Amino acid sequence: MSGHSKFANIKHKKAKTDVKRGKTFTKIGKEIMVATKEGGKDIDFNPRLRLAVDKAKAANMPKDNIDKAIKKGAGELDGVEFFEITYEGYAPEGVAVLIEALTDNKNRTAASVRSNFTKGGGNLGEPGSVNWMFERKGVIECLTSNTTEEQLMDVALESGADDIEENGDRFTILMDQTKYHDVKKAIEDAGIKYESSEITMVPKNLIEVTDEGKAQKVLHLFEALEDNEDVQNVYANFDIPDEILEKLL
Repeated sequence: MSGHSKFANIKHKKAKTDVKRGKTFTKIGKEIMVATKEGGKDIDFNPRLRLAVDKAKAANMPKDNIDKAIKKGAGELDGVEFFEITYEGYAPEGVAVLIEALTDNKNRTAASVRSNFTKGGGNLGEPGSVNWMFERKGVIECLTSNTTEEQLMDVALESGADDIEENGDRFTILMDQTKYHDVKKAIEDAGIKYESSEITMVPKNLIEVTDEGKAQKVLHLFEALEDNEDVQNVYANFDIPDEILEKLL
């Protein structure tokens, strides 16, 4: 099972017990504003904005919120200027952590992220210390009840996907980020329903954490970073066995 499949499985289970829609909308709104400012408001010519709007729709974000965020990014409404910052560090057990943040106050965010690491038993690293352990990939997930592996192979692989893996009740389709929109469109055109689709950072290898106490520490740090209002995305390369994960979530 690939690094993404196992780590994604942890995130799926966590999501069932940790629904924070308001905070999710705020983070997606920031991404929409930055994407619009960077590449313009025309979604057909701005792949980053298209991804952000897709994420907003998947989270059931109201259309008015999406439109306002686009207008703020385009300068049609007053809005805050956000800066993109990447942080790298280690959680307990040597787990690599990569963080993408959007902030209007770099000093505040640096202090809060550092505090998250300190309280969580981890430590911040130098730029480039863990980034090489991840690669940016397009990832689409479909429930096994909605399709077959053979059908996915015919559609996804022919449209540019690299691999298809089965993980429990879902198929994970992996592709180079440049092929993401082609594969996604092919799946949609074939009438195959998917659970999620995104361009994300996929860990190349995983560190298995089998001690329950240590696994809890890793999860606590991961959750604290995800809860940080300035943090957009958190990626890590840990794997926790299902039997332990069930106890902790």
